Amino acid sequence: MPSKKMLSALFLSSSLLAPLATADIKIGVVSSSTGPIALVGIPQKNTIPLLPTSIGGEKITYISLDDGSDPTATVKAFKKLIDEERVDAIIGPSGSGNAMSVIQFSAESGTPMLAPVGTAAVVLPMTEQKKWVFKTTQNDDLIATALMEQMKSSGVKTLGLIGTADPYGENWAKVMQGLTKNSGIKIVVSEQFQRQDTSVTGQSLKVLMSNPDAVLIAAPGSSSVMPQTTLKDQGYNGKIYQTHGAALDAFLRLGGKTVEGTILAASSMLVLDEVPDSPSKAIAAKYMADYKTLYGETPATFGGNVFDAGLLLQNAIPSALKIAKPGTPEFRAALRNALEKTTEMPATQGVYNMTAEDHSGFDERGRVLITVKNGQWTLLK
Repeated sequence: MPSKKMLSALFLSSSLLAPLATADIKIGVVSSSTGPIALVGIPQKNTIPLLPTSIGGEKITYISLDDGSDPTATVKAFKKLIDEERVDAIIGPSGSGNAMSVIQFSAESGTPMLAPVGTAAVVLPMTEQKKWVFKTTQNDDLIATALMEQMKSSGVKTLGLIGTADPYGENWAKVMQGLTKNSGIKIVVSEQFQRQDTSVTGQSLKVLMSNPDAVLIAAPGSSSVMPQTTLKDQGYNGKIYQTHGAALDAFLRLGGKTVEGTILAASSMLVLDEVPDSPSKAIAAKYMADYKTLYGETPATFGGNVFDAGLLLQNAIPSALKIAKPGTPEFRAALRNALEKTTEMPATQGVYNMTAEDHSGFDERGRVLITVKNGQWTLLK
């Protein structure tokens, strides 16, 4: 009969020969599927079932939390995912202000954060903390440059701004002030409002008194509608421009006839049938078809931002797996490094080329000029 020592030796030798068990890769997702940012957060949360379920031979587990559009709840969600769930990366949150409130926790824990938000302030200017953040939307200056070129070609000389009093609207005001310096266009009025405001009458009247040739509204989701409808109701007849924050079908539905003729720059998802074939178009078309099969409606472009986050992880995780095991600081650091080396990766929103200085990575392939014609999004020609 084998002795205890022999049994221990046999157990030890067999355990050494057995393959090492590997933990699932855990990805946290924080979205605002309720609250003021819900029109942005719902398609993002709904996109989770369409994300990769395995990468590099490893199972992916997604842990989804709703922050109710509240930055305080965003902080709690991030801490839970980092401290309790020990996730390898986090996709989210939905709002720009929410994202700004959690960058430090991403950096302190060394957890890559893929932010599907509008403001470039989450990645610019680059800092030691922001090097852990990767942005899956076009930076403000890329979108703003397209709008500025269109304004100049249309003869706009004076411009009014109305934006949300948060990082999204504030960064847009900063970008536009920089672009207009040598453009021949003068900003004659700049107003702010809170997303939860039920009236912007005062701000709108100040814009009307300045009588600009055009107005740019810098607000995300449903908050982009009220300034425009108010201006139109008060008799403003100039051109109205919107940012990619308004790129959702609900903008058309909520704005009705008052948003006819609006011009914005955004990804081609809104006008996919009108753009030439490309790898990005094929990816976007499949994503939109799969989403519609699942939910019976097409997704807002904000959902594509989360889908792209999944593609970025799918592209980067195999490299990280060669260096360390999931669930370790070494794996998270390797994943961050791999994300930063993303090169010519097509996705729904465009083509990603990340560098140490650019954690958004889009070029002109990530935007098109769009207008509202007969109540529909149409490629501006």
